[in-house]
Amino acid sequence: MAVGDVRRGELTTGEFGRRSGLSVKALRLYDVSGLLCPARVDSVTGYRWYAVEQLARARRISLLRQLEMPLAVIGELLALSDEEAVLRLERWWAAQEAAVVARRGTLSQLRGELLRAAVPEVAFAVAVRRVPEVKVAALRFEVDQQGLVAAMRLGEDVLRRHLAASGVGPGGSLRVLYLGPVTPDCAAPIEVCVPFSGGLEPARTEVFCTVLRDDCFYPRIMSAYAAVDGFVRDAGLVAAGPVREVYLADWDAVAGDGPYAEVAMPVEGWS
Repeated sequence: MAVGDVRRGELTTGEFGRRSGLSVKALRLYDVSGLLCPARVDSVTGYRWYAVEQLARARRISLLRQLEMPLAVIGELLALSDEEAVLRLERWWAAQEAAVVARRGTLSQLRGELLRAAVPEVAFAVAVRRVPEVKVAALRFEVDQQGLVAAMRLGEDVLRRHLAASGVGPGGSLRVLYLGPVTPDCAAPIEVCVPFSGGLEPARTEVFCTVLRDDCFYPRIMSAYAAVDGFVRDAGLVAAGPVREVYLADWDAVAGDGPYAEVAMPVEGWS
């Protein structure tokens, strides 16, 4: 029976697994998930047979699993053309690299706390400035750390399109107001704001510090927040609004050691 099936271009589960580099357990998992179903299952014996043509798909799945890509994402990628799959793969991998950078920042933060380091890994210079009144268009989102960047990009895109359609030009840098703590485990409201000419947001005094692009990752950026909070506390000032991040340029336009954002807190009591 096996010989006849092989001649028809079919392979037993064991032979297919050997040629593709997948275990029998993995093949059953991919069958249940719909990623790689047998070409035929014998109705009497339950034996499973795979077509030789399925080897290419099996090997691609094996490679993607070596990258630790989730099955759901693999399913999306396999449904695309080769050109589209390349773009999806690159976007997914970029997200993995960003996650590694974020975890490295978390490791550094924890190491410093556990060692009770007297000097923080990154020192931020804090200053005070007077900000003129300006009008902003804003959108509010409820996000955690994982959804933060996507919400910021969506909000900015929607707002800039709306302002352009209204014939209004932009009037300053993108800013994001944090109305609560946004962490990997805690969602909180944020406001994505795009300034534009023609209206007013009240003038204010801000305590702020500049953050380099390489430091603009959670939790590394929290050292900038701590620096601003410490300055406000030591100077006897009172917060007069939510803390915000002001973005000085597009991400791709700034080198890793270049100024990318500012952490700013409106205050009262500065003279």
